[in-house]
Amino acid sequence: MEIAREEIFGPVLSVLTFETEDEAVEIANSTDFGLGAGVWTTDVRRAHRVAHRLRAGNVWVNCYRVVAPNVPFGGTGASGWGRESGLDAVREYTETKAVWLELGGETRDPFVLG
Repeated sequence: MEIAREEIFGPVLSVLTFETEDEAVEIANSTDFGLGAGVWTTDVRRAHRVAHRLRAGNVWVNCYRVVAPNVPFGGTGASGWGRESGLDAVREYTETKAVWLELGGETRDPFVLG
């Protein structure tokens, strides 16, 4: 169904049934979008297993839309253009460079230690 594959913003709840864990993950991953996903379970092993398999930038277990300034937030697929918050957001604006400086006045052979 389109409502299960499109990214909808608003007060919308769609409920789909499934028989197995594999089917639930397949349904959840059958979209081009992946901003967030929620898993409700009392089985912590299942929570980790399913969260690992879901293609989403954020996966909440037994909660939803919890955010913090030090935790990266952003989607995958057609929902993502990088990350907000946390060190990952800073890295989006960072280009790392290494600079080596010889202060002894000599040109050293890079393959000789000492």
